[in-house]
Amino acid sequence: MTKKIKVIKVLVVDDSPIALIVLKRIFATSPEIEVVGTAKNGLEALKLIPQVQPDVICTDLHMASMNGLEFTREVMHKYARPILVISSSVQEHDTQNVFQLLEAGAVDVFPKPQTGFTSDYDAIKQELINKIKILSGVKVFTRHYHHINTVNREYRQQLFVRNIQHKLAKSPSVSAPQTIPKYPRLSKIIKILAIGASTGGPQALKTILNNLPSTFPIPIICVQHISNGFLNGLVNWLANECKLPIKIAISGELPEAGAIYFPPEDHHLELDNRGKFFCSKTPAIGGHRPSITVTFNSVANFYGSSATGVLLTGMGRDGADGMQAIAQAGGLTIAQDEASSIIFGMPKEAIALGAAQYILSINDISHKLLNYIGKSRYN
Repeated sequence: MTKKIKVIKVLVVDDSPIALIVLKRIFATSPEIEVVGTAKNGLEALKLIPQVQPDVICTDLHMASMNGLEFTREVMHKYARPILVISSSVQEHDTQNVFQLLEAGAVDVFPKPQTGFTSDYDAIKQELINKIKILSGVKVFTRHYHHINTVNREYRQQLFVRNIQHKLAKSPSVSAPQTIPKYPRLSKIIKILAIGASTGGPQALKTILNNLPSTFPIPIICVQHISNGFLNGLVNWLANECKLPIKIAISGELPEAGAIYFPPEDHHLELDNRGKFFCSKTPAIGGHRPSITVTFNSVANFYGSSATGVLLTGMGRDGADGMQAIAQAGGLTIAQDEASSIIFGMPKEAIALGAAQYILSINDISHKLLNYIGKSRYN
C-alpha cells in the first residue's frame, strides 16, 4: 500500500508578478508542496491566512501597503507560522531590515536571484524546496509586542549580572547538570567560548550575546549556518545592541579577550598550533562550510579543558561531534533545550552522544556562562 504524501501548504507573498509565477513553478515541481495562495503585499496575505491555513509562508521584504517586516510582526502576533524571507535585499543598506525580520519572528532568509531570470531561479530550485521542507517541521511561538522600558541599558545590565545567582537558584527552567563521569573534571579556568547555531540561530545568538557585559573576559567564536550574502548583515545586526565588538576572523590573528569572531563567509575557522586563526576553504563537512564541528574540534585541541562549547538550535547534527571533543577534553559544554529551540536537531544529537553537561533554555545559557566563568568580576 502506497504511503500518502503529506502536502506542505505554502502561501507566497511578493509584489512582483514575475517572482510569484516563478516561485509557483518551482514549488509545483515538488509533489510535497502546494501553493495554496499568493498575495502582493502583507495586507492581502493577512486576509488569506485564515482561509488557506498555510504551513509555511514565503514573503518578500519591500512591498507597498504592508511590507515584509510589518507583515511578519502581524503574522507572529495573530497566526504564528514559520516564515521564510525570500529577498534580493542583501546589500549593505538593506541587510538590517532582513535581520529585523528575523527578530520579528521569521525563521530563515533566502537570497532571491538579483536578475529575476528563470534560469537563475532554476539554479537555486532544489535548495529552496529543501528550505520549505525543513520549515514545515519548525515550531514557532506567538509574539506579543509591548512598549519597551527605556531604562539605561548599562544599568539594566548591572542589575542582570548582580542577580544571576538569585535567578539561577529560583528559576525552575534551569536544568540540573548532566553528569558525564567518563569525561575529565571541568577546569575552573575558561579561556575561550565557542558557539554553534543553524536555523533559528540569529535570534538565539542575539539573546545570548546581548546579555554579556562589555567586560566579558574571554574571546568568543560564533559559527552560524547562513545563506551566502547575509553574513555582514548578521554581524551588523548583532553589533547594534551587543556591548562587545564583533569581527570577521582573519587568518594569523590572535583571538582577543572580549571580542566576538565569525568565520569569513564560506570558510572553515580553526586555530593553528599557536592559537591564531586559520581560515580555509577545505571541503564542506556534512554539507557545511563553515562547519561547527571543525571549529569545536580545533578549539578542543588547542584549549583543552579551558574551552567552552555551546550548541544552539539547528537542523542536522553539525557540532555534535565537536561538542563531544570539548567535553572529552574536560571543557564546559551546554546544549539548548528542546522547548526553546526552533529546531532541536543539533542539540539533540549532542545530548544523545552524552556531550552536553548542561541542557538549558536560551534565556538561561548566558546566566550559566557568567556564573561559571566568574560573576564576581562584574560586580
